[in-house]
Amino acid sequence: MKNKLELYFRAAQSAKIGIWKMDLQTNHIFWDAVTKCILEVPENYEPIIGNGINFYTMGENRDRIKVLINSAINHGIPFSDKFEITTAKNNIKYVECICQVDVIDGKAVSLLGTFQDITKEQNLINELQLSVEKFSSVFSSANDAILIIDTSNGIITDCNSRSTELTGYYDSEIKGIHHSKLFPMTFRKELRFFLKYNLTKNEYTVNETSLRTKSGKSIAVEIASGKKFMVDNITYLVCFVRDISERKNVEAKMSLLSLAASETTDTIVIANPNGEAVWANQAYLDLTGLKMEEVIGQKPGYASKGPETDEQACEFLRKAIQNQESIKITILNYTKNKEKYWFELNITTVFDSHNTFIHFIGVGRNVTSRIEKEIELKKLLDITNIQNNKLYNFTHIVSHNIRSHTSNLSMVIDVIDHTDDITEKLSYFDLFKEGTQKLSETIEYLNEIITIQQKINIEKKGIRLRQEIEKTRMALSQAIKESQIVITHTIPDHLIVNAIPAYLDSILLNLFTNAIKYKSPHRTATLEISYEAKDNYSIINFKDNGLGLDLEKNGHKLFGMYKTFHGNEDAKGIGLFLTKNQLEAMGGKIEVESEVGQGSNFKIYLYEE
Repeated sequence: MKNKLELYFRAAQSAKIGIWKMDLQTNHIFWDAVTKCILEVPENYEPIIGNGINFYTMGENRDRIKVLINSAINHGIPFSDKFEITTAKNNIKYVECICQVDVIDGKAVSLLGTFQDITKEQNLINELQLSVEKFSSVFSSANDAILIIDTSNGIITDCNSRSTELTGYYDSEIKGIHHSKLFPMTFRKELRFFLKYNLTKNEYTVNETSLRTKSGKSIAVEIASGKKFMVDNITYLVCFVRDISERKNVEAKMSLLSLAASETTDTIVIANPNGEAVWANQAYLDLTGLKMEEVIGQKPGYASKGPETDEQACEFLRKAIQNQESIKITILNYTKNKEKYWFELNITTVFDSHNTFIHFIGVGRNVTSRIEKEIELKKLLDITNIQNNKLYNFTHIVSHNIRSHTSNLSMVIDVIDHTDDITEKLSYFDLFKEGTQKLSETIEYLNEIITIQQKINIEKKGIRLRQEIEKTRMALSQAIKESQIVITHTIPDHLIVNAIPAYLDSILLNLFTNAIKYKSPHRTATLEISYEAKDNYSIINFKDNGLGLDLEKNGHKLFGMYKTFHGNEDAKGIGLFLTKNQLEAMGGKIEVESEVGQGSNFKIYLYEE
């Protein structure tokens, strides 16, 4: 018997199975070398009653071994169980503990058992259980319907809850039926070929087909096959079925929208959140002259800017795109060939169901014809307003000035009519003569103004400005000599200005004369003539050091008819009035800078287009 026990111990050690014994009469505990190795205690470790329990992980494992040991001691019940332990070196292990009870006269006298490290096996079991749990979780909660098909007979052996939602059948109705019953008759042949192909190739494939629900409704689905697996020599195939009916509806609608977008004369561009084009219709390509590959990936306005494009409008567009805002704007653009066109653009922002910004949609049209008509209409309105203002001023002049002259003449006639003294009557003829001369002069000036305002389309000519200034200086040489005014200019010899010759001659004559008439008696008179160019205007400055004007007091009536400000006997107040009308008739204007006692600078703007 002793030899058999030794053989048993050796066999256990070879199998790395530990042996332990508890003598209940002497309270002696025995652990063999394998048991000590499993518990990671020294070879000379001497176990005592109770300390072996402490190696079992606190909690359920320790409580369970206590119950089993007590049952073995008190009731002679053997046990076999698996436990988690914490070794002396704080390593977690899994062990299988088997206990046999030696009973004499109905009382347990000793416990004899084995102790085996099953950590590797238990870890594999835990991993397998976790994989099963994961698969079960994915299987039950997947968005796709999952069918497991026995390939030997085409029977569905399992399915998930999504399958019942998709088909309308209970899972108990799906399990056990042939897979073909879930698909319309017209698609069964195609489905058989699909499954056969996947059995042959054993690879992931996707196909679109239709599924027939329990109610008889046909819905578009996408069916995908996974890998095959084998259990008990039976090959199974996992199929994933996804409802794509909504996607197909969207695709159909998008196809219609794409057709409509392609055929419309309005331009359409779709851009990503960065403002880069992802699609454009043919109308946009035709308008801009660009090709699709020149549009995709670029910001749509990159090739549309030109010298007359409104930079402020461009800035509005940039800010709207940067802030992901909708905007409506009309802007002057250029084609690829640098041809101008007016573009009315409406940019709309698009958000998905989660309120996430996804696209800009720009819808535009060529409105060149309309804008040009609006510009032309505005020009006509501006001209009409100017003419109305001129008519108002002219009416005022006529009603005021002619009425004054006729009133004076009427008074003289009335006096002559009421006196019998021939000498006195003759004395009033000089007044009558002077009054008629003034009336005639006024009518002449008014005729000249009418002539200027009627001849707005007289063709302008290129005139060498320096030569005209010299002519005016020669014409006024006697007056210049008598006034001792010093006239200088910095006009380039090559400078050509566009003007009506007679008007320019009159303007220069008036401005030269003004500098002479209104010179200061306290200093040598000077007139400096200079030139500058700005915004399609040739600007001629006539700067003198004469009496100057109080612009706050008289600026509003400076260019009015018969307005004089210094009491000169030969001042008629008509020169600046005529100058203003002549410049406006040529598309120009006049401005003045002046200070009392310091002089004036009259700025003549000649429009060069």
